[in-house]
Amino acid sequence: MSIGVFDSGIGGLTVLKEIRKVLPNEKIYYFGDTARVPYGEKTKELIIRYSKEIVEFLLEKDVSAIVVACNTATALALKELKEIFKIPIIGVIEAGARTAINTTKNGKIGVIGTKATINSEKYTEEIKLFNAEAEVFQKACPLFVPAVEEGILNGKLVNQIIKTYLDDFNEKIDTLILGCTHYPLLKEAISKIYPNIKIVDPAKETALDLKEILKENKFLKNDAQKNEEVKYYVTDGKEKFKEIGIMFLEENIPTVELIKL
Repeated sequence: MSIGVFDSGIGGLTVLKEIRKVLPNEKIYYFGDTARVPYGEKTKELIIRYSKEIVEFLLEKDVSAIVVACNTATALALKELKEIFKIPIIGVIEAGARTAINTTKNGKIGVIGTKATINSEKYTEEIKLFNAEAEVFQKACPLFVPAVEEGILNGKLVNQIIKTYLDDFNEKIDTLILGCTHYPLLKEAISKIYPNIKIVDPAKETALDLKEILKENKFLKNDAQKNEEVKYYVTDGKEKFKEIGIMFLEENIPTVELIKL
């Protein structure tokens, strides 16, 4: 058995990295829809269609569970995917919301993400399910993704972008959810500017949720080789994916396969 992980592009590698720490013996298929990135600006109907196509591709690989390692696809397509497909499918939003509620001391939580994720209000919904009294402050940060993809993770330029988006939050919140899988690469820079804000990366909790689901369904491997390989598939830009992916994972990516859906 194996696990499928997909994202609109490369950001989901932050989730993959955490899954591999928790589940080193599982074979993983990672799909990055790099030809159609970013999802953050697309309609709900389109994101559902893209997500269905990717799940169908991953099912051909005989995966036993799928992680939607994309906040936008989780926000807009997860409900539909769960209704259509019979295997366990999880997203990243519930884990992020739960962790934020367990982290906050004053009940004031910030959420940053793509426009589509923020407009969907999914994080607010999930947070309110855990604690109806919580106050949620949201902001779309569209310049974060290109900065990360260009490898601009620290320095004057990125600090200026961070402050432009987050200065409003500074006195209001004590906990900040990184509601886009690219954003963990800016965690260090954000922490330096706002040392009093606790930062929640949903990737870690999502990986732990996945482990529990595999255990419950008796899919967990105990006898496999350590550090099973990951198979990477993209819909465009193989070389760029490899180059940036190595920065995300801090390890080599031997091969990436180009796929047409």
